[in-house]
Amino acid sequence: MTTQTFDIVVLGGGSGGYAAALRASELGKSVALIEKDKVGGTCLHRGCIPTKALLHAAEVAEHVRDAAHVGITATLESIDPAGVRAYREGIVAKKYKGLEGLVKARGITTVAGTGRLNADRSVSVGDDVYVGTDVILATGSYSRTLPGLEIGGRILTSEQALSLDVIPERVLVLGGGVIGVEFASVWRSFDTEVTIIEALPHLVPNEDIAMSKGLERAFRRRGIQYSLGVRYQSATQDDTSVTVTLEDGTTFTADYLLVAVGRGPVTADLGFEEAGVALDRGFVTVDQDLRTGVPGVWAVGDITPGLQLAHRGFQQGIAVAERIAGLSPVNIPDSQIPKVTYSSPEVASVGITEDAAVAEHGADAVVAYEYNLAGNGKSEIIGTSGLVKVVRLKDGPVVGVHLLGDRVGELITEGQLAVAWEAHPEDIAPLIHAHPTQSEALGEAFLALAGKPLHAL
Repeated sequence: MTTQTFDIVVLGGGSGGYAAALRASELGKSVALIEKDKVGGTCLHRGCIPTKALLHAAEVAEHVRDAAHVGITATLESIDPAGVRAYREGIVAKKYKGLEGLVKARGITTVAGTGRLNADRSVSVGDDVYVGTDVILATGSYSRTLPGLEIGGRILTSEQALSLDVIPERVLVLGGGVIGVEFASVWRSFDTEVTIIEALPHLVPNEDIAMSKGLERAFRRRGIQYSLGVRYQSATQDDTSVTVTLEDGTTFTADYLLVAVGRGPVTADLGFEEAGVALDRGFVTVDQDLRTGVPGVWAVGDITPGLQLAHRGFQQGIAVAERIAGLSPVNIPDSQIPKVTYSSPEVASVGITEDAAVAEHGADAVVAYEYNLAGNGKSEIIGTSGLVKVVRLKDGPVVGVHLLGDRVGELITEGQLAVAWEAHPEDIAPLIHAHPTQSEALGEAFLALAGKPLHAL
């Protein structure tokens, strides 16, 4: 048994944990980073990066299929699952190697193993103990399932779906949120028959209703089927298929079922409650500065209530490291954090929806404008439909920006600046958007809300 002492001990090496470790070391702190798997966590190894690589492979397949439309003669012969997997794993390996090198260069002590928080705020890994003046909890999340729905065989989570070595002929996707629609988009590009089952009335139900309806129309055109508004009841499987039954008696059968009903916090059996850290439905209770209530213990990322996004965890990790070092970073509320669903088409948003704005401020105080991407030259060139929707308060600031279309995730940062800085459309309208770019669609929306539409009536 050994005991080592550091300024900061970080429990969990995912986005929030390693960001905290890197920033803390930059600020002169000694850091131990404890990770049971690989530094980088779910996002790098089983989530954001590999799934987006898979989505790019799907995009390439669609481009080849549609090449004749732009005068290119090309034929999509087949999808090579082994080749796609090698491409995806190569990207992950390269990013992981770079992260390992950065962590090492910063002098951070990495500890491989499962850590457990002790009552005295030390962290045990096997027989070894790591003591920090401050401890940052960043243990991440796991794929949820539903009561009575056991994962295994032909019933998969997103992690297992990434490891499939075949292209299924038919897939059911239980859950129409971000993970569900992204995998549905990939499989449809690979010529799989896909049906999404969502208990709520719309796909991506947390987005503005205009984005949800637009995505549903786009998915219909792509041949992606979906069942909305009826809850799941049961699933059965055999050697060749899986069948899902809904509460109204409707059944669906396919080769595989992807369970994409959200992610839960990894906080059980890690000693948190025994050390005095309060949990609410498994999530760590924190104040606005991410303190847990136990002196010197902080929490970041997916184990804290709110949006479960890698870039949120990343920002939180940096903020906590700076607070420990005596700095005063700005608190960024969830409403100002951009969200992107990387399906085809993409959905991106920041701020609040029109319905939420009306509920908060009243219908007479809210103005919304939609600009169709059909009027945007770059969108026409790359062959995407969709829309830009901007929500403002009457004679007041922009409170929401919502986008639908291929590649619109690259535009949402401008929306974040508008919302976070409480900009008025009149402030943004004089600014110049390069031509021809999709960002011009945002410019058109701001122009219209400023009372001087250029290409819109």
